[in-house]
Amino acid sequence: MMSRENKLKSMSFSRFVHKAHRFVLPSFVGLIQKIRCLFYKVLSSGSIIGSPILEQPILVVGEGNVKINGRVKIGWRGSPFFLSTNAYFDTRTADALISVDDGTHINNGFSAIVEYTSIKIGKRVLIGTNVEIMDSDFHGLRLVDRPRSSAEWARPVVIEDDVFIGNSVHVLKGVTIGSGSVIGNGSVVVASIPPNVIAAGNPARVIREL
Repeated sequence: MMSRENKLKSMSFSRFVHKAHRFVLPSFVGLIQKIRCLFYKVLSSGSIIGSPILEQPILVVGEGNVKINGRVKIGWRGSPFFLSTNAYFDTRTADALISVDDGTHINNGFSAIVEYTSIKIGKRVLIGTNVEIMDSDFHGLRLVDRPRSSAEWARPVVIEDDVFIGNSVHVLKGVTIGSGSVIGNGSVVVASIPPNVIAAGNPARVIREL
């Protein structure tokens, strides 16, 4: 049997650990993330117009432009992959553009790749973990075309205002997601989605109106 004195010592240690987790650990994690953000900034070969709020590192590469319009938050401490992933913005040609508007919140592990056209994300968009958006297949589909890419095969992507994109969603070239719509977890969006609906699946289909 544990003595009363040992029980009190055990309780005191537990309280200490609890307080450390509550007050010390968040500051320590924040410091680690700041170091990671700086590291990825040094690695970045591209630049951002605007000032996103970085909870997670962002790697910006490519010859095009990345524009942050207003208050845009990247990363979320309370979600998976906070310390193990980074956001990735890639504009591969001089005319390529990624733009994100005010009030949008992008969760951990986000990836946006523009080869020839643009990805435009509207206002107050919520994006889950490990979401990938791209404007191109990056290779031809026919066997003879697979070693190359072409601007003719790329299509711009538009995410309109107030869209909610769940975790692990892939949004492919030429897609417009209408304002207010919700895309379910794990969906592959290959065709445009109208406003104010719930869509999900592979390929994503409208389930019902909101």
